[in-house]
Parts: sequence; C-alpha cells; structure tokens
Amino acid sequence: MTRVVVIGGGATGLSTAFWSLREGAEVVVVEKGIVGWEASGRNGGGATHAVSPLFAEEQRLWPMMDDLLGYPTEYQRQRVRIGLSRRQLDLILEGVTIARRQGFVAHELDNKALRELVPFVSETAAGGVLLEYGGHANPQRTLQAYAWAVQDLGGVIQQHTTVIGFETAGGRICGVRTDQGLIGCDVVVLAAGPHTAQLAAKLGIRVPLAAARAEMVVTEPLPLIRFGGADGNGVYGRQTLRGNLAYGGGPHEWIDLPDASTPKPVNSPVMQSVAKRVFELFPKVAHARVIRSWAGVVENTPDGRPILDRLGAPDNLVVAGMSSVGFGLSPASGRAVMQLALNGACDFADLAQLKLSRFDGLAGDWAEAAGWVPWTREGAVA
Repeated sequence: MTRVVVIGGGATGLSTAFWSLREGAEVVVVEKGIVGWEASGRNGGGATHAVSPLFAEEQRLWPMMDDLLGYPTEYQRQRVRIGLSRRQLDLILEGVTIARRQGFVAHELDNKALRELVPFVSETAAGGVLLEYGGHANPQRTLQAYAWAVQDLGGVIQQHTTVIGFETAGGRICGVRTDQGLIGCDVVVLAAGPHTAQLAAKLGIRVPLAAARAEMVVTEPLPLIRFGGADGNGVYGRQTLRGNLAYGGGPHEWIDLPDASTPKPVNSPVMQSVAKRVFELFPKVAHARVIRSWAGVVENTPDGRPILDRLGAPDNLVVAGMSSVGFGLSPASGRAVMQLALNGACDFADLAQLKLSRFDGLAGDWAEAAGWVPWTREGAVA
C-alpha cells in the first residue's frame, strides 16, 4: 500500500488526503496547527474559477461533495457578479466569456434586474451577471467535512505537528521528520500554504511565494436574499445561512513568513478597506454593524496562478501551492494532486501551465520588485 504524507491541513491538503484514501492509499496529514486554521477556513467561500484548467472539474464536483464527504458543506450553486461601474462590469464579462467558451451559461442583468435578485445593491450600479455555475460553500463546515471524511476512511491527521526536515535516499524522500518523530513515506505532498517555500528549501528546491495576511469582515445578520453569493467592487464573499454578510478582498497585507502565525489587531487597514467596499457595493445595508473579523495567511506566486507539479528530483515530491484560490478549487485540485502523487500525472486536466519550472530564471528580488513587501501600520515599508 502506498503511504502518502500530506504536509498541510488546509483545503488542498485535506482534499488530496480524501481522494488518496478513496484510491486505497495509506495517508498521514501533518498540520503545524489546527486543520483549516489559516486561509482555507477563513475566506469568502467562492467556487468560481473560470480561468483555471481545473474549472470544469471544480464545477462537476462541488454539487456532489456533500454526498461524497458524508457531511454538509452548505454549497449553493449560482452566483451574481456586480459591476458598480462600466469598467468593473467589462472585467466581469471577460471572465464570463472564458466560461461561456467552456459551455457554461450566464445571463447579463441591467440595474433593475440586478436589484430584483440582490436588493442591497446600489441603484446606480452599471449592471451584473447571473452565473448558472459557480456558487459558494461554508469554509468552516467544508474543512470540518474534509477532516471527518479523511478520518472515516482511515486517514491519520496529526495536528500541532511541525515538519522540521526530510530523510532522503536514492533521489527520493523516504521520511518526513517532525517534532513528534519520523514518518516513513512513499510519496510526499507539500501543501503547506506560505510555508511551502520554506519546507521546499530544505530539499534545495526554490518555490517563489510571498506570504500575505488576508482578512474577512462579518456583519450582523440581515434579511436573507435570493442569491447569497453576490460580489463585486474588488470584494468576494457571501451571505451566510444566518444572514451575515461575510466578505474579504485585497489589497493584501504582505508579511514576513516568521510572523505569519502572529496575531495582529483586527482594526487593520485591510479590514477598513474591505468594509468600505462592501458598503459601497451594498449601500442599502450600510447601517449594518461589523461584528467580527477573521484573518488567515495566504501564499501568492509571482503570476498569481497555482503550482501543481510532481517534481523530478526528488521524484516522489508533489508541490501544491494554490496562490490564494485553494478553497474553491479544492475538490478538483485535491483529485488532481492525488493523481500526481499516485499515478504521476493528471488525466482530466492539462496542468502543464502550472509547473514549477515556469519560474526558472526568476530574479531573486521578484517580490521586492513587485512591491510585495511588509508594511507598517502607518503605511511605510518595514
């Protein structure tokens, strides 16, 4: 039996574990904290990624996940994208065009039709689009469902376990060293979010990632609307089943990796910016109180696209870095990573554009050149 060690208990890691167990592999998930504690359990819950080569599989699998996992994810199909300005609407339509080319259906909405579906929207919004695909799920519920399903299938989840190194022999990883002991392995999946680069470096592998703190704001409950998955104006999110608006968005607060798990005040510029844009999008509920804020740490690649690749040296290592889109793509990305781990290739999507080798020759100061550097509360570079 193949033993797969998955490093990282976020959505991608747990989904990989789930699909690997279904194929008969033995699986151990190693997580430095609690599963879903970073961005995987603290995001907008969206499942609409038309530019990804995994999009078709994402859309096929999400409606099946409650039954497959055996636990609720609160997934709801369809989504409304809102353009406050003509420029915002045109950008939305570019993404819709990509989805339509793949056979998916969307309906353009004028302001009147938009407000009938989402009454909170501004009366001056340029328009929107109703997507007959996509949708959203509850991140906390979903991560819990993944974890329980993994355990039900006989997988082992080791929380509060830190990876400190690797044992190698003959060009392969033969063991994962943790602060709790050595774990033998046949295949290693590195899905540790922003810590992926740090761990890959222990094997002499450069994975270009920048760590950022992403934040969500949550309002008090509001009357339920027909399409709770509605976003735009640079924010993403959903209305929960209780009526809360839960939204996040950029710009990210770039941080140094050693500080990634350090708590920070929730009244950050990130939260202020998100709240402002949410209430610009939904001015009719601008009176709603923000009752809490969530934060998580995300990893970002230089081109904003995931890295899904089985490397040649060591030849039993799969790198899975999702560059801030891990939750929504997780049903499909986990299945793809499982195939890379167990079969060496993915048979339902072309992952060539997501190989790590695309960054060969990348300048060492790429993050600084892009301005992706930590900043102080006053806005000055740290």
